Amino acid sequence: MSWEARAAAKRADTLNKIPAEWRLSPADLAEAERQRDLTGPFIQRFLNADETSIILKDSVQLVEDLRGAKLTAVQVTSAFCKTAAIAHQISNCLHEVFFDQALERAAWLDAQFAKNQSAVGPLHGLPISLKDQFHVKGVDTTMGYIGWIDSNLGITEPEQAHNVESQIITELLSLGAVLYCKTSLPQTLLFGETKNNLIGETLNPNNRNLSCGGSSGGEGALQALRGSTLGLGTDIGGSVRIPAGFNGTYSLKPTPERLSYRCVANNNPGENTYRSTVGIMSTSLEGLDLLLRADLSTKPWLKDPAVVPMPFRAEIVKEYESRANPDGTANSSTPLKLGVLWTDGAVQPHPPVTRGLNMVVEAMQSAGHQIVDWNPPCQVAGRDIHLSFLMADGARDIHNQLDISGEPLIPELRETFRLKEPMSLINYQHLTLQGLQYEAEYSDYWNSTAEKDGQIVDAVIMPVAPHAAVIPGKYYHTAYTEIINLLNYSVAVIPVTKADKQIDRIDSSYQPSSYLDQMNWEAYDPEIYDGGPVGLQIVGRKFEEEKVLSIAKIVASAARTAKAKTTVTED
Repeated sequence: MSWEARAAAKRADTLNKIPAEWRLSPADLAEAERQRDLTGPFIQRFLNADETSIILKDSVQLVEDLRGAKLTAVQVTSAFCKTAAIAHQISNCLHEVFFDQALERAAWLDAQFAKNQSAVGPLHGLPISLKDQFHVKGVDTTMGYIGWIDSNLGITEPEQAHNVESQIITELLSLGAVLYCKTSLPQTLLFGETKNNLIGETLNPNNRNLSCGGSSGGEGALQALRGSTLGLGTDIGGSVRIPAGFNGTYSLKPTPERLSYRCVANNNPGENTYRSTVGIMSTSLEGLDLLLRADLSTKPWLKDPAVVPMPFRAEIVKEYESRANPDGTANSSTPLKLGVLWTDGAVQPHPPVTRGLNMVVEAMQSAGHQIVDWNPPCQVAGRDIHLSFLMADGARDIHNQLDISGEPLIPELRETFRLKEPMSLINYQHLTLQGLQYEAEYSDYWNSTAEKDGQIVDAVIMPVAPHAAVIPGKYYHTAYTEIINLLNYSVAVIPVTKADKQIDRIDSSYQPSSYLDQMNWEAYDPEIYDGGPVGLQIVGRKFEEEKVLSIAKIVASAARTAKAKTTVTED
């Protein structure tokens, strides 16, 4: 069977797993094709009032309602399975659906709750979606490759197919979670958009002229459509941050080795000098906190030797929360000191991104916090080092996966990932030294921020990308996220605003500094970008996940307070 036929059969099989009563009519699908924005009212027209009420709750509220017996696991799971099914039909965001398995699990959880009058765990009955890298028993893990249909990418023995389970999946199940779908990702994983030969392209539900980002793009799209409130992704160059920023949601990129990557499918898994990391995506900051706390309570380091033995540090959360009031205003003698990276000096952000930065800076300053400009060692130089690691095998692992079925690289990646000679060991070692040197220089710069006033910068605010959710094919510069992977820093992403054609006009006075800068600048079209989400990164240092989440909450609160004041003034 040709690779094209195998892909078509897989797509048909996925649709056939959707219950007939959840399938959309040809007229509904045609109507979806005509929409610019699929979120909110459009997707909710296919849900009843009870289902809509459930999916509009965020993770923490759902868990509270489940533990308080206000909702059953079957009710919640059914609502999210149905929403995910509709989301896939209108936005092409899923690789795998296993709704029957999920509903069976939910019924078991309800039975346990009735029997014991207590929840199975802190995630009892909460549906969690998964990027198609995590192994779930009985379910394919193709990672977008045709050759792994009916199997699990990375297994070495045929009998392992559908019998393998990622460690973090075992942990989620022990915590009471319900797993129900796997989301789309790009071929190779190493692409800031989501497109492969298996299902085609996943666009942005907020504005279908734009990309949902990548590589955890299906997660971002599904959450934008409220088909999930909480999910797992991975990140080696921005892959949970870009989709969150592009879809108006939240994400946490931990330092590698904070969460377990054991038995998770990956591209070129032997490259572990700068490892990919498991990340969390959610419709709320509280959802990120919930999953991080819950998973660390299982002590993942006991079974995965790569995980650092570091429990959730509630004292750090308390320390940073004490420095601000619930509305984000400073309430101590040491308000937050935040750096702001306005540009990396190579590619200037588009007007919506600069406006988003200004909104946050003004909000934090009004709240009594300190803002300083961030001028670190050249971030593009660091990005180049990191990119060299990703390409060190000459794309051999990628071509090994392609060769199983004979499928080609998608057109957008054919030049980037054409087969080349791998890097020599001597060059690899030299590159490792360059990476370590860059990390040291960046750390020295960060430490230097305490020289004037004795207070070191707590975190750095910087763009996710030099644009809002991007026009497909025009993501020219990934350095804003990729540099963080070289540094192995902890990052939270928060939504800030959306591109607005009435406000974010083209700045005709700007003179690009290079051809790359010019390509990015000329790609900005206020009409096309209108409605595209803008997210920002809140960057901490290594293993500062609790810290960046706490600071992100303060920043988000201050931004809401500032917005409320502006609204009152306008009224």
